[in-house]
Amino acid sequence: MEKKSDGRTIGALADAAGVNVETIRFYQRKGLMPEPERPHGGIRRYSEGNLARVRFIKAAQRLGFSLDEVAELLKLEDGTNCAEARKLAERKRQDVRGKLADLQRIKTALDHLVARCGSARGAVKCPLILSLQQT
Repeated sequence: MEKKSDGRTIGALADAAGVNVETIRFYQRKGLMPEPERPHGGIRRYSEGNLARVRFIKAAQRLGFSLDEVAELLKLEDGTNCAEARKLAERKRQDVRGKLADLQRIKTALDHLVARCGSARGAVKCPLILSLQQT
């Protein structure tokens, strides 16, 4: 009877995490994921802990954290330093507020240009194109 190997291959880990193999390798190169030892004549095996780590990284990215920020969060992964994690989240929230304000300004400018485009008639140059040429 064959002994079942413990852990997943990198392909099985990637499938279970909903990412591709190159994502796992990229995380390893960035130092976000450990690379398991390769047994003599065998292939590397990844644990449930590795799967949880990939899911943690992806969840943090969905919240807008950069990979550098994810690395900071991973240092706090044990959950014992909630105050530091909170500081990181507050900083990210402030970044998001700034981006939302920028997007609102962009939307307002585009609304104005679209309205001007609708009112341009005859030989008048397109107000949108003219505006972009002047900046």
